[in-house]
Amino acid sequence: MFIDRVKIRVRGGHGGNGVTAFRREKFVPRGGPSGGDGGRGGDVWLVADESLNTLLHLRYNPEHTADRGRHGEGSDRSGREGGDVVVRVPVGTQVLDSETGELLVDIAEDGQRWLAAKGGRGGFGNAHFTSSTNRAPRYHQDGSPGEERELQLELKLLADVGLVGFPNAGKSTLISTISAAKPKVADYPFTTLEPHLGVVDLGDYRTFVVADIPGLIEGAHGGAGLGDRFLRHVERTRLLLHLVDVSSLSGREPVTDYEVINRELAAYDPQLAERPQFVVATKLDALDEPERLAALRGRALADGREFFEISSATNRGVRELVRAVERKLEEIGKSPVIQTRETLLGEFER
Repeated sequence: MFIDRVKIRVRGGHGGNGVTAFRREKFVPRGGPSGGDGGRGGDVWLVADESLNTLLHLRYNPEHTADRGRHGEGSDRSGREGGDVVVRVPVGTQVLDSETGELLVDIAEDGQRWLAAKGGRGGFGNAHFTSSTNRAPRYHQDGSPGEERELQLELKLLADVGLVGFPNAGKSTLISTISAAKPKVADYPFTTLEPHLGVVDLGDYRTFVVADIPGLIEGAHGGAGLGDRFLRHVERTRLLLHLVDVSSLSGREPVTDYEVINRELAAYDPQLAERPQFVVATKLDALDEPERLAALRGRALADGREFFEISSATNRGVRELVRAVERKLEEIGKSPVIQTRETLLGEFER
């Protein structure tokens, strides 16, 4: 099961209390105060793990509490510190405050660590308060409580290329053709119910990652269909492949489909409208009205976008498309997609 949004509660461990104690040892005159300090509470850390690709393991385990520090003891013995708790999350996880929606951290690299809840400070024992004017303090300090907060975790897949388009535009068939990913393929809308990642092998140890996003429909940015839930996964991609079914079997107009999807992308996040985009006409093997293909080609070229024609069923044009994607990714470079705080807060409100 693919889960990309969960809430968790994290609690740092409480600090241990200091202790009031006095030495009572044979042959030690005027023993004096010997109360040790309490140990500090453990911390809760979020750590990126590239072996994870979903937040499912946190849906049924939302509470994460670190160990408390042990209390101090006599003979100036300090309490043991509480153990830390490590919460593993997928690379690409964004952490937001569940109450305000404020972005706290974007965990975008494998092994990246973020302190989610700090443990409490240990209290001082009475030995700590000894002075020239107070030789025998009879008080100590209690430990402080650890931090506690509720966090909203949002996973945004890290992929080089995102496939977008109407349901049944051929996205799942394409990704299964160019990679080892095996999403469900069937002749009905919304076959794909969750994003899929596929790694395309270019040879000589060169690869790129493709994300197959569930089909979009008009009004997706506002909640229609599955779009508002999964559109976030194309925000980090460097290149969009906009797949448009040009066969008459779909019962839709290719140019209209092309325009609708681009409006949805722009309405969801204006930055997506500026993202490099290839327009890909699909299902050429079922093309029976060439003018549909010509109209889409003309509109794409008018918008200054590169145009490709493929049939995943017969592999026609697929190799050329993959090579063009490779060249475009090299041209774009590896710079990450930067999001504004306003974009992130707007998504939280949705």
